[in-house]
Amino acid sequence: MFLDLLMRRNPAFVEAAMALHQSGAIPANAYVLDLDANESNAKRLRAEADRHGLKVFAMTKQVGRHSSFCEAIMKGGIDRSVAVDMACAIACDRAGLKTGHLGHLVQIPRGEARFAAETLKPDYWTVFSETKAAEAASASKAAGRVQRLLARIQTEGDTFYRGHEGGFDASEICAVADQLNALDGGQFAGITTFPALLFDQEQRKVVPTPNLATLNKSAEALAKAGWNDVEVNAPGTNSAVMLKVLADAGATQCEPGNALHGTTPLHAVEDLPEEPAVLYLSEVSHHHGGKAYCFGGGLYIDPVFPKYQVKALVSSSPTAQASALRNVEVPDYSAIDYYAMIDADGPAAPAPGDTVVFGFRGQAFVTRALIAGVRGVSTGNPHVTTIENGFGDKVDWPGSAAA
Repeated sequence: MFLDLLMRRNPAFVEAAMALHQSGAIPANAYVLDLDANESNAKRLRAEADRHGLKVFAMTKQVGRHSSFCEAIMKGGIDRSVAVDMACAIACDRAGLKTGHLGHLVQIPRGEARFAAETLKPDYWTVFSETKAAEAASASKAAGRVQRLLARIQTEGDTFYRGHEGGFDASEICAVADQLNALDGGQFAGITTFPALLFDQEQRKVVPTPNLATLNKSAEALAKAGWNDVEVNAPGTNSAVMLKVLADAGATQCEPGNALHGTTPLHAVEDLPEEPAVLYLSEVSHHHGGKAYCFGGGLYIDPVFPKYQVKALVSSSPTAQASALRNVEVPDYSAIDYYAMIDADGPAAPAPGDTVVFGFRGQAFVTRALIAGVRGVSTGNPHVTTIENGFGDKVDWPGSAAA
C-alpha cells in the first residue's frame, strides 16, 4: 500500500536500504527507518502543533521503540512520548524520550504502578476506573509526587476497536473529576478517548469519530462546573494537516505515531507534508512451486485497509524502479509468517540472496522483526546507527560489525 509512495517520494531511502542489506549491514526481516526523514517529519508536526497550541506526545510502538528513532524525534522538537504499554515507556525513557502520557491504550498493571510513578514520572496518567485511579495515586504518593490523571471516558455510540473498550461514563464526568481530584497523590487533569479521528474508506479522508464530540461535550460540562484548563487528549490518525481539526474541536494534546514515518491511511491516498520514512526489508531464501520464498517475521500488515495485492521490490542491486516490482502472497493473519511467496514467473526470476522491499503500515512491536535505523540518506552518506529488537534493545546481530 505504501510502496508506490516510497518509490515516488523517497527513492534514495529505498536504494540505500537495499545497498546496506547487500553489503551485510542490515539483516533480512527488518524494519528500516530513514531517521533524517523521521526528524524532518517531527519538525513539521511540532511546528504545526505549536501553531494550534497543542502538546505533542510521540507514539513509537509501530517502529519498535527504536532508540535512534526516539533521538530523531527529539531532534525534531518532540521531547515526550505516549506509551502504549510499560515496555514502550521503559524503552523510550531509556532513549531519553520522557513519558508524557502513560496508561492509554494499556492500563498499568498493579504491580508496576510503583515503578511507573517513581522512575517514569509521567506527565499524565490515564485511568479507566476508580480502582486504577487509586493505584496510580497511591503509587505516586509513595513516590512523593502528585500525579495528573486523565479520565478515559465513553458513552453509547462511541467508536472503539474490539478489545480497546473501557472508561468512565461520560455523563458522570464532573463527579469523576471530583473523585479523582480527591485521591491522595492524584489530581484530575483532563479527559481522553481513542480514536478521536479515523480514516473513512468510502470518503477517502480522515473524519472525526463520535468520540471527539463526546470529549467536547464533556469538556463543556467540566467548564460549567468550574474546572479550568482541562486537558483534552485526542489521539488517532494524526498528520500536520489534521491538527487544526483537533484544536478546533477543543483538543489540547495530540499523539502522532504513523505520521512520524508517513504511513497513516491518509498518506496512502494524499501527498501530505510528512515523508514516507519506513520500509520492511527481507531476502529471497529459496524456490518452490514457481514461487520465490522470502523470509518473514515482520509481515504484520496493519488491517486498516481492505485486502489488496501486496507487491515488493525484488533485486540484487539497489533500485526503486517499477520494473523490479513483483506480486507477493503474504500468509493469512492466522498463520505464522515464516515466509512470503513472491511471483517468480518471467525473465530474471528472483534469486536466493536478492533483497526484497515492502512498504506497508506496520506494527513492529508485535512482530519478530528487528529494527534498523539509517542516517545520512538525505546527505548521500547512508549508514546504520543501531539494530534493535521490538523493545528498543540493541542486538548483537551477526552483520552488525559490517555497518
